[in-house]
Amino acid sequence: MAAERRVHLLLVPFPAAGHMLPLLDLARLLSESFHPAVIVTVAVTPKNVSLLAARCPGASPLVLPFPSDPAIPPGIENAHEDPCPDLRLFMRAFAGLHLPLLRWAKDHRPTALLSDFFCGWTHRLAAELGVPRLVFSPSGALCLSLLHSLWRRMPKRNDPNDPVELILFPDLPGSPLYPWRHLSSNYRRYVEGDPLSEFVKEMYLANTRIWGFVFNTFAELERTYLHHLRRDLGHARVWAVGPVAPLPGPSVGLDERLAGWLGGSPDGSVVYVAFGSMAELSPAQAEALAAGLERSGVRFVWATRGAVAMPVGFEDRVAGRGLVLPGWAPQVAILNHAAVGAFISHCGWNSVLEAVAAGVSLLTWPMAADQFFNARLLEEEIGTGLRACEGGEEAVPEPDELARLVAEVVGEAGRAQREKARELGRKAVEAVSEGGSSTRDLADLVDELSKIKRWQSREADKTIV
Repeated sequence: MAAERRVHLLLVPFPAAGHMLPLLDLARLLSESFHPAVIVTVAVTPKNVSLLAARCPGASPLVLPFPSDPAIPPGIENAHEDPCPDLRLFMRAFAGLHLPLLRWAKDHRPTALLSDFFCGWTHRLAAELGVPRLVFSPSGALCLSLLHSLWRRMPKRNDPNDPVELILFPDLPGSPLYPWRHLSSNYRRYVEGDPLSEFVKEMYLANTRIWGFVFNTFAELERTYLHHLRRDLGHARVWAVGPVAPLPGPSVGLDERLAGWLGGSPDGSVVYVAFGSMAELSPAQAEALAAGLERSGVRFVWATRGAVAMPVGFEDRVAGRGLVLPGWAPQVAILNHAAVGAFISHCGWNSVLEAVAAGVSLLTWPMAADQFFNARLLEEEIGTGLRACEGGEEAVPEPDELARLVAEVVGEAGRAQREKARELGRKAVEAVSEGGSSTRDLADLVDELSKIKRWQSREADKTIV
């Protein structure tokens, strides 16, 4: 197929692991499943090239220097590197790629631009190139529905000192209420007239004016909010193509020690504990969690990333039924092991999808960002989650109550929740299988882009004539 007749997608990931990895997984799906009809180019800065090569070798890298900005320390190219400043400053600095991308795209003529929802500045870039912009959301459809509502309506608290004042979302299904402190920190820090605040506001509002939305979710998980977004945006170009990460087989990625320990545990008896790559427990939270796990009598694997100091003697007291992993842990492989029945999680969207796809129920402990929304979705609408801690930087669970919840979630009391989780896991697998909803949505997305490419080609032929 001649290159000028193929769909050429320019992808702009936001350089933070939780955002970049799922978009690279989508790039892999597009470049592998639709080769040679689709060409994928991914814009990356030098320190992220290796991540692209490992995650999506079929895509072409467009390597651009990270924009120089006085607010960003030299050498920082990822929003979660240390010492990275305010996320909003990083978002603004990253927008410095506008001109380099514009120069490149004028020569290479992409069919469309697909960028992360933190890259609202690419809306103007797409307009200057005369191509449609699609937004990729590494969060769920509920989260984006809430963000659209927030930045359009700009609700305020009646009491500026009340962090738990309830904020109504009358334009969302069910008109939910959320405490102020659960809302996006980017929104809570908004100050009218402040240049940085106004920049961030425009980035979010730009996402409400786009040609199409692509979500790392699937219809059975968020059908209500996918329908809502189609009505809200005024068009049907909202595609749910997840889970985009490859679904592993049992025990793939486990080392011998971990595989042996899990293999010696009864099916569904183990609770896995992890809080993602960014969330950190305070000493009081870590102590309460350790006490709850110890008093529960339940088998567990706790991945700490080396960021948690264990209470003195804890590992000795739980030896045989508790395993502490101080470094990186193969989370997907652990969740997919038959021995694992539940997951204590911060409810980052990637972790949620990994648990959902594995058919594992959750004890929710949200910390920040979209995690409160994700936890509530699992607890109140899906029925595969149960609140373990109110969440946030200061909330500390009561150890005896946590111990009770941990024991129940893998015991008889948690049987119905675990069965719901297993059923949802089967639906997740069906969604990405041949003929499944996510597979159909991905094919429909490519079909719509192909129509645009054919139109562009006809217009180019007219110009030549």
